[in-house]
This record gives sequence, C-alpha cells and structure tokens, in this order.
Amino acid sequence: MEHFTDEQIAAKKKTIFDAMGKRGQKQVMKIGYDKWDPIQNPKDPIDIRKDKTNRTSQMLIREFLQQSSHEGSNSFAQGAFEMCLGIINENEKILGMFEFAKWYANLVENEINS
Repeated sequence: MEHFTDEQIAAKKKTIFDAMGKRGQKQVMKIGYDKWDPIQNPKDPIDIRKDKTNRTSQMLIREFLQQSSHEGSNSFAQGAFEMCLGIINENEKILGMFEFAKWYANLVENEINS
C-alpha cells in the first residue's frame, strides 16, 4: 500500500474496523488496534507457488512419480504430494519428516556399505 498516504491508510483501517461486528472488533483489540493490519497482501494460490528449483508442486510431483520405481498406488502418490506441499510451504512437521528420511537413508547406506 505504498501509493497511499498514512492518513488514507488510517482512514481505510478505521472504516474496516467500524464496519466489523462487535466480536471482530473485540478480536482486533486483543491483538491491539495499532498492531492490526487489515490491508495485507494476499498469498499466492498454492498451485502457483514455486520451490527453490522454480517448479510448482504439480510439476514436482509429476516428475517424481514418473521417475519413481514404486508401482504407483494412490496412497503412495498422496503421501508424496503431501510431502511436496509441506516442503514448498516450509511446514515444520513435514521438514522434520524430510530430514529424518534423508538421515535414515544415509544411515542405511553407511551401514550396508561398511
């Protein structure tokens, strides 16, 4: 909202606040009116978010499933897709699972080749 003056932003914020119901206003007051930002930029839709390799989740999962040696059950594909979305969205639970899987693969590789 850089193209608006501070006064315009404050007026818009007040208008939004005044139009809210009592419950909504109470929630705003809990976090603090000054901290409240009703004019946030929308997030990208999930289907156009890209990872560090500049691929969408659909591109990643399609490429993975084509290269996978697994027979392709629906459950396998669903798990892979959940992991894909979690990595792109930097979900802590999924990142923990991913790091464990890498660690375990390395452990098995080292113990078998030792």
